[in-house]
Amino acid sequence: MINWVGLWTLTSREVGRFFSVYRQTILPGLISSILYILIFGFTLEQRISEIQGVSYTWFILPGLIIMNTLTNATSNTASSILQMKLLQQLPDLLIAPLSGFEIALAYIVGGTIRGLVNGVLVLLIGIIMIDLPVIDPIKTVFYIFLVSWAFSSMGLILGQLSESWDQLATMQNFILTPLSFLGGIFYSINMLPNWAQKLSYFNPIYYMINGIRYTILGINTSNISISFIMAFVLTIAFSIAAIFLMQSGKKIKQ
Repeated sequence: MINWVGLWTLTSREVGRFFSVYRQTILPGLISSILYILIFGFTLEQRISEIQGVSYTWFILPGLIIMNTLTNATSNTASSILQMKLLQQLPDLLIAPLSGFEIALAYIVGGTIRGLVNGVLVLLIGIIMIDLPVIDPIKTVFYIFLVSWAFSSMGLILGQLSESWDQLATMQNFILTPLSFLGGIFYSINMLPNWAQKLSYFNPIYYMINGIRYTILGINTSNISISFIMAFVLTIAFSIAAIFLMQSGKKIKQ
């Protein structure tokens, strides 16, 4: 039976933690997105007027939403769980009347909310700054939620497996950052050579960007069903892996 009181308490603590330091957890993503719009969007739009029938600034905005969402969702759970490990607090948490499933779920929900908040705020910036049209708002928000949940779960895995801040930063810098920029944020993969296009199909973040670009602008560069399926598969797979890892207690003690 689920300990709903304990689950709510731990989840509330996680959500309250990142809201209390919003200058570090929310504002940086918003500022960087605005800079991307100003520098990449308005500047390059003078050279690249349209991609797939939409303005260049509109084209890059969905990718910025995904990048901001997954970065915040991942870093929230990863940094929180690693900090608990380094402070030797995680073993104490595991002897509380909470199961490994409940602890993992609380951290995942906390990271998901941070990713969702940041993603929706970037979406609102696009609507306000560049009059971004949103074809299907409900599917767009749901898709942001799905991506946020998937990468919040991934962050929990990275945080539990990491043994230091440097190790965590290395994992994020050499996995998430390259995949994000190679996922088609600033360009359409149709602009790439044939071999590079085929390589892009092995990048899961490409499918996240392709999916939300479709819900916002109605354009896509590959089968949209695959993007939605990939989002669900990643969410389920990372969630199961994160919960199993927490229940196993692997690398809990530092």
